[in-house]
Amino acid sequence: MTMAIAAVCLSVFAVLSACSSDTGPRSAVGQSTVVIIGDSLSTGHGTSPDDAWPHLVENDPGFQQFQATIFNAAHDGSGYVSVGEDGSTFGSQVDTAVTDETRLVLFFGSENDMGTSPGETEAAAARAFASVKARAPQADILVIGPPSYTRTPEAERLDIRDQDKAAALKAGADFIDPIDLGWIMDDASDLIGPDGDHPSAAGQQYLQAKMEALIGPRIQQASPGSTPFAG
Repeated sequence: MTMAIAAVCLSVFAVLSACSSDTGPRSAVGQSTVVIIGDSLSTGHGTSPDDAWPHLVENDPGFQQFQATIFNAAHDGSGYVSVGEDGSTFGSQVDTAVTDETRLVLFFGSENDMGTSPGETEAAAARAFASVKARAPQADILVIGPPSYTRTPEAERLDIRDQDKAAALKAGADFIDPIDLGWIMDDASDLIGPDGDHPSAAGQQYLQAKMEALIGPRIQQASPGSTPFAG
């Protein structure tokens, strides 16, 4: 399973990827093209920072053709509202990582916002997206909602998904819904680790493939000299 997913990850770029102290890869902020805003699904929690999907994407030879870098600002426990490790929220991650050189900001999550007051997450998301536009007017914003590992997700999870989507659409950002697309659901026993919440090494490779398919075309637009994608 793991080898098959890895092969998919490589082919995508070749022809064209909630709570400890783990952190993801850190590139020099001033040179970053892609900024990842997120929670423990993006830090390698449960595996290692080297296994985290942002690190896998950045080290994929196909991604490197774009001469781009990734700054992974994700922190465990964070959300648009939820305050995670080191006092981090998605909004503070934007403040830390996004510069006028940033060309894509990818938000992923977060289930950590479940249980917040009605409308609170949408308002916080709107502020985070507005901050990106102020700091990096030319950057694309890609918003990915929280995933579910079952086809019967909790009402609170769906509510957070809906608030994320509403804020993204109002901001003119692209929204991707892992719940509607069925990410992870059919193979959760392999893709999710023993804690039942965080991706296994195979799960990180799965996310790498999903994220590469989303990031690649957007970075290609900012890198006209790169090899065209075939599909």
